[in-house]
Amino acid sequence: MTGRAPTPLKLDLDYLRQVLLELLEIPSPSGRTDHIQQYVGERLSALGVSSTLTRRGALSACLPGPRSTGADRAIVVHTDTIGGMVKRLKENGRLEVTPVGTHSARFAEGAHVRIFTDDLDRVVTGQILPLKASGHRYNEGVDLQGVGWELVELRVDEPVQDIAGLRALGIDAGDFVAFLPNPMITTSGYVKSRHLDDKAGVAAVLTAFKAMVDAGVTPAVTAHLLVTVTEEIGHGASHGLDPDVAEIVSVDAAVVAPGQQSREDAATLAMGDGVGPFDYHLTRNLARIAGEHGVDLVRDVFDYYRSDVAAAVEAGAHARVALLGFGVDATHGHERTHLDGLAQLTQLLCLYLQSDLVFPEWDAEPEGDLADFPSLAVQPANEEGPREGPIGID
Repeated sequence: MTGRAPTPLKLDLDYLRQVLLELLEIPSPSGRTDHIQQYVGERLSALGVSSTLTRRGALSACLPGPRSTGADRAIVVHTDTIGGMVKRLKENGRLEVTPVGTHSARFAEGAHVRIFTDDLDRVVTGQILPLKASGHRYNEGVDLQGVGWELVELRVDEPVQDIAGLRALGIDAGDFVAFLPNPMITTSGYVKSRHLDDKAGVAAVLTAFKAMVDAGVTPAVTAHLLVTVTEEIGHGASHGLDPDVAEIVSVDAAVVAPGQQSREDAATLAMGDGVGPFDYHLTRNLARIAGEHGVDLVRDVFDYYRSDVAAAVEAGAHARVALLGFGVDATHGHERTHLDGLAQLTQLLCLYLQSDLVFPEWDAEPEGDLADFPSLAVQPANEEGPREGPIGID
């Protein structure tokens, strides 16, 4: 079906729940993501969508649109998560850990983990503890200890008391440490787990693609999907984007916290983040689409935040960029979102995929004459509103 006005689609929310839980159970700290990319590729293949993989591990897929020429769009998500890496084998048979990605050791304390040695048949479990972990030994000293990665250690679930014992297990510096997610979906619809960022976003995007395929709806514009594996360490969508892409929408966790407008039960449109404002025209077009179709969408601005599109722009992507999110409480900590918010986000993605570009004719080429730029139609030059002709000339 092509050429029709965007319309809400039926969403397979059982699929969303299943895919989300399966994604969460696959360890994927930045730098060790082969397994989860295989999973996403298999899910796409089951929908009849082929995919390719770059040398650096980013996965690319496509829902073809009706036009053979002109500009395309891209949806970007990431499968990599925060995690850790063995920094040093300690004399007491425990491990010093350094973080992979930006997260506080405060939320690592008590975490159950898997240690991936170079022997693919051996995975060692353990738990991250503060150096002063026994109240019966340290009394008030437990509460007085500070927070930091140098103040925690990894206790291995094996009978080891020294470095030789650790080496006998095959453990060495550089081994990846994955934090167990412990996912739970409550009867009230809350999803509690580590690594909702960005596995919940991946599940939402796959569900949106499934809805398009199930309904037999052709996107208004060829839609590329880029699944990156280094977002948490800042590289993100720095490569792998199709050169014809004119609009990029990143899907990632939105910050639910005091001073923020994001909610767990709604979709979020980020207007700006720690890197700067997102594209004026694309963000307002997304807000218009949501408003016209009753999608529960809130706008927000994030202070300490960076997404895939920041890396894309810094790498030279010649495109408009925006960020849609699902509200997450306690990001990069004990995360929680809600199925209602994921459903709102998924429906907005379906509507966006059925809509044309903000400026389909203008964006068909990477550049054009200044006089032809249609900005005044949506960003007035003065408070009287849109007008014809150059700014400042009577």
